[in-house]
Amino acid sequence: MNRRQFLIQTGLVSTSAVVSIGLHGLAVQAAAPNKNNKRLIVIFLRGAVDGLNVIVPYQEANYYQSRPKIAIPKPGQQGGAIDLDGRFGLHPALESIAPLWQQKTLAFVHACGSPDPSRSHFDAQDYMESGTPGTKNTPDGWMNRLLSVMPANSPIQALNAATTTPRILSGKMPVASFPLGRNANRPIALDRPQIAGAFDRLYGDSDKLGQAYRESRAARQTLLADLDAEMKAANNGASPVGGFPGDAAQLGRLMARNSSIQLAFLALGGWDTHINQGSSRGLLAERLRPLGEGLANLVRGLGSVYRDSAIVVISEFGRTVRENGNAGTDHGHGNAMWVLGGNIKGGKVYGEWPGLDESQLYQQRDLAVTTDFRDVIGTLLQGHLGLDGEKCDRVFPGYKSTPIIGLI
Repeated sequence: MNRRQFLIQTGLVSTSAVVSIGLHGLAVQAAAPNKNNKRLIVIFLRGAVDGLNVIVPYQEANYYQSRPKIAIPKPGQQGGAIDLDGRFGLHPALESIAPLWQQKTLAFVHACGSPDPSRSHFDAQDYMESGTPGTKNTPDGWMNRLLSVMPANSPIQALNAATTTPRILSGKMPVASFPLGRNANRPIALDRPQIAGAFDRLYGDSDKLGQAYRESRAARQTLLADLDAEMKAANNGASPVGGFPGDAAQLGRLMARNSSIQLAFLALGGWDTHINQGSSRGLLAERLRPLGEGLANLVRGLGSVYRDSAIVVISEFGRTVRENGNAGTDHGHGNAMWVLGGNIKGGKVYGEWPGLDESQLYQQRDLAVTTDFRDVIGTLLQGHLGLDGEKCDRVFPGYKSTPIIGLI
């Protein structure tokens, strides 16, 4: 057994490691002081959330005609949407983020998504995470390419809040994978001094594999120290509340405490609502409520760092305009993208609204896509992270993004 195979089996540098430096990223650059304090956090809702019930087009008669059971009532009615701008409303289960809208640091881009017509979760997620819709052989994810054009900072410059490296962060650049929640600082074998000492002696040389080992160890120790300090400061050391609200609060505090973390990614599942989706109450509402609470907790956890942060909530595609026979919705096309942050010109629904009349629907069934999701991300890369056009082109090869006027 060679050393690389041994490290894989022990889980130190595999994508399932608690803190992993991917095998494609063994050539780790030396850490440098972080001169750019801008942060970007991407939250992926896997399963295709129903954007039409999240950002409700309550002035569209066809919305209510197409959804007799699951439509969100108009503002002012029982269980009604929270009015945003006289045209669109927010699902009432998301009331916890309404203050961010009022503070004008929360915006939405409606009729947004990927131009690829796929209704496959696997393909659509792959295209959105690779940043190359319709191209299956892209070797890396757009967040990993983004990391490659940013000034080198540290092994924890990009944080994946899970144990397995997602498509969006896969590539040649090193990424720290660290699960949040109650088990985030659970000891692993490498934390035992005897085992750590043996590994240190075995991988103490200066080759790339030894360097990757040392960077992985340093990243884990840094994150554990930050978590330990945060835990002691919170309610006599009590563990964060389980689920996304607790995880999001922990992520916010972690990023506020450590300026080295500039990029973060977190994925949430369970948005494929084919059956019993519900209206103001029901399956979707039960999932939107902790999502909203988690986003509010994330903002609170970031504290003053929020003004230098941008948070994006995205899903692979939307859902059909018409509800199905099971009081749910099926795989669709256009969706609503969420953008939060201190530099965001919020309090507005951006994007060209195509309408919901049958003649305006994509393939006569879905909300059309009028804004490419890469235009939203590209706007943040330039206006928030300060990347020039050439670097943005490297993040999204073969695509020239169009800035969303007024978003930043």
